[in-house]
Amino acid sequence: MTHIFHDGQPLIFDGGLGTWLQAAGLAPGERPETWNLTRPDFMLETHRRYLAAGARALTANTFGANRLRYPRGGPFPLEDVIASGIAHVKAAGAEIPAMDIGPMGKLLAPLGDLDFEDAVALYREIGEIGADAGAGLFIIETMTDPMEVKAAVLGLKEAAPGIPIFACFTLEDNGRMLTGAAPGPVAVMLEGLGVAAVGLNCGAGPARIQAALPALLAATSLPIAAMPNAGLPRLRDGAAHYALTPGDFAAQMAGLYAMGATVLGGCCGTTPEHIRALNDAVRAATPPPARKIPPPCISSLTETVTFGERPIIIGERINPTGKPTFQKHLRAGNWDYLLDEAVSQASAGADILDINVGLPGLDEKTAMLQAVERVQRAVPLPLQLDSADPAVLEAALRRCAGKALVNSVSGREDSMQAVFPLIKRYGGMAVALLLDENGIPDTVEGRMAIAERIYARAAEHGIPRRDILIDALTLTASAAPDAAAVTLETLGRIHAQGGLTILGVSNVSFGLPQRDLVNAAFFTMALQKGLSAAILNPKSPAMMGALRSFNLLHGMDKNCKEYIAFAENVTPVAQAPAPQETPNSLYNMVLLGREEASLQQAKQALGTRSPLDIIQKSVVPALDEVGRRFAAGRMFLPQLLQCAGAAQAALGPLQGALRQAGGAQKSRGTIVLATVQGDVHDIGKNIVRTMLETWHFTVIDLGKDAPPQAVADAVATHEAPLCGLSALMTTTLPAMEETIRLVRARAPGCKILVGGAVLTREFADRIGAHAYCPDAMAAVRAAEELSINDH
Repeated sequence: MTHIFHDGQPLIFDGGLGTWLQAAGLAPGERPETWNLTRPDFMLETHRRYLAAGARALTANTFGANRLRYPRGGPFPLEDVIASGIAHVKAAGAEIPAMDIGPMGKLLAPLGDLDFEDAVALYREIGEIGADAGAGLFIIETMTDPMEVKAAVLGLKEAAPGIPIFACFTLEDNGRMLTGAAPGPVAVMLEGLGVAAVGLNCGAGPARIQAALPALLAATSLPIAAMPNAGLPRLRDGAAHYALTPGDFAAQMAGLYAMGATVLGGCCGTTPEHIRALNDAVRAATPPPARKIPPPCISSLTETVTFGERPIIIGERINPTGKPTFQKHLRAGNWDYLLDEAVSQASAGADILDINVGLPGLDEKTAMLQAVERVQRAVPLPLQLDSADPAVLEAALRRCAGKALVNSVSGREDSMQAVFPLIKRYGGMAVALLLDENGIPDTVEGRMAIAERIYARAAEHGIPRRDILIDALTLTASAAPDAAAVTLETLGRIHAQGGLTILGVSNVSFGLPQRDLVNAAFFTMALQKGLSAAILNPKSPAMMGALRSFNLLHGMDKNCKEYIAFAENVTPVAQAPAPQETPNSLYNMVLLGREEASLQQAKQALGTRSPLDIIQKSVVPALDEVGRRFAAGRMFLPQLLQCAGAAQAALGPLQGALRQAGGAQKSRGTIVLATVQGDVHDIGKNIVRTMLETWHFTVIDLGKDAPPQAVADAVATHEAPLCGLSALMTTTLPAMEETIRLVRARAPGCKILVGGAVLTREFADRIGAHAYCPDAMAAVRAAEELSINDH
């Protein structure tokens, strides 16, 4: 990495390319990357201007170059587009010729129709082409879905493991990615995957990055990249103009550098003059202070769990061992049972959820992938992936949304050689069992020797001690009376040496009556020895009472808040009332996003209630609550779409019953939807379509890259009272304005909604839109309001 980072010096990238080409005459609908072949002299001169402005790293004009946009047999071969783009930055004299890589323009499944492994393959292909062309760095930019970032990193690493990867993503107004992921946890995942730098690009400008920068700096030890737009665009004389002058941009970027961002550049609206001013400003600035190394941690996409600061609880209930009821539901594919366990453990105070679906005769890999996908959509907690099969662990690590805990590796050589490479490749922390080819040692010294061997083998694979939790192994006290003392002493020794520890607690009481009494006592003794994490049942009042009491007595519970909250809500599991069916059971299932359960509840409700009553008193109120939670930031896009799917599942039999009764629910109105001409992104538009259909609007979807005349014709043909337009690229803002002009001329009564990452309310007002919709729920609310006003 020495050829990329110079000690104490910021790494300066170039600025915008798409907006630069637009200013130079890029036509609507024309793809910027084609200029690598059609206007090579202009591209070479552009790169040279950025080099002269002080950029060390030049990004090739390859942002949108992928197989989805450049199919085989087309006029511009993908291989030629990428190879020529990289050739131009090399010919310009780039110290670091970087291949620029953007999103595919589709949502990944289950939110969209692009399969994760298909996405990995698409990125692998462009990585191979870029490596062959001589790219010295891959820079991933403008990502809105962290799982697509992960697919990109995996594909590029598989294509060219020796080429460093920078990964940058974009935040919405709420400080999160489109799918609700938070910058800190995403950075934890990316560092685990082995990228060389992580950061933010595009967006509203340096101010938005400044707000998120502390979370990134606290989450990762990687260099932080900041490559914002020159503010948001404003349309003037038919073209987009950006608010920040080179001087203003440079001053704000110098502030980001002082905070700790050391990879700096520009995105939309920035020019060679912006980069020259940026370069001058940071060269004259005082270097940022030395970074602290963050504590060891794992993450989901919204939460980070740190080890060593307080005891961590890992919920053990998603595991079929000794659970006949769970085994029955697992074999039947009843995932709602598993999700109920996940939600209840999260509510009871678990920090992490263990997932184990190993069952004889079951396809464990398939079941594990299903479980991981469903659980991480239902609850925000990080996961512990639990399997004895390395192939199952690898499959789960690829699909895990975050950085996981891996359970487990042992002191056996075959185990370490199988599991440690997986943790290094995909990121994670290891649960390491103190047993080897000779079994479990009876003495503390024997177990400590295995621990040292595990540490040594992990280091050979590039995994530090801080990423290993040692399991001193809990044996059954009734069978081995001295075993608990050996376990506790070993645990204390590991802790004294600065290591992290973990125990599965409940084994200690196997075969004894009133097991929770023994478990709680053993747990308390382990906590006193320095236990870092425990695998247990968080729904056990005895176990959680021991934890809350320990934290209180050790000063880890400020003002006793956690203990008081726990004590006020203690209800022994054995005495908890059985759940009762209520008229609003369907309401709850829609709110939880349970499609199958919503379908069954709807069918069951039809036995006692009219379909219209069910829709009006259960489904509609649930959707209204979903909208309120989304607006309040308590629910994010994945959950929003999950709830919409549950509502649609319930509405199937309900609407069928209405039709049979001659009273089918009426449409709330017709809306024509389109992504405007020249824009090949339809993620936002597709999400809006899903939500509008769920709220009973009839949607005429014209897809992406829709010509203005085609939109106006569709509005007139369908006599649509509403029209929704999306644009994610600044280069297509004039096309949106032209579309609105034609629609208003052809259908003056049509109300127009607009949205997209590059839009502002001011711009929407200027071009004559009736509503500005920053997200899908805003589009639903605007459509409702405009429909009411229209009548």
